[in-house]
Amino acid sequence: MRYQTNKSLAIRSSLALALAFAIWSPVHAQTPEPPQGKAMTEATMMERCQEMKDQKQKMKDDMKAQDAQLTERLAEMNRASKDKKMDLMAAALTGMAQQRIAMDARKAKMEDEMMQHMMQHMEMGKESMSQCPMMKDMKGM
Repeated sequence: MRYQTNKSLAIRSSLALALAFAIWSPVHAQTPEPPQGKAMTEATMMERCQEMKDQKQKMKDDMKAQDAQLTERLAEMNRASKDKKMDLMAAALTGMAQQRIAMDARKAKMEDEMMQHMMQHMEMGKESMSQCPMMKDMKGM
């Protein structure tokens, strides 16, 4: 009974530590800002459009890789003996929490950048927005 309590305490502590670490870890998705004080040309705007489109695709690819990693962790946990199952479950939950927190922060940052990007298109005129590669992808939605 005491062993079970200590194990439960260790698992909870590791989850709390993992969540704290994930909250304070830096977000890796950084994008270059357009030059300040300069009017953005159509060519630089289209370059920025393509960068944002590439960044969105990278995030999708990263999410698929994380899903594959989680699937492998869960399969390993399900194959494990009873004495190792709890530790593997804690590791899987910790990993999921870390990924979720980091991805939520990354998505929020990207949404802010997308809104700024769309505002720049609006400032450049209606035709600028229709030329954006991201907007062309959204026409089918």
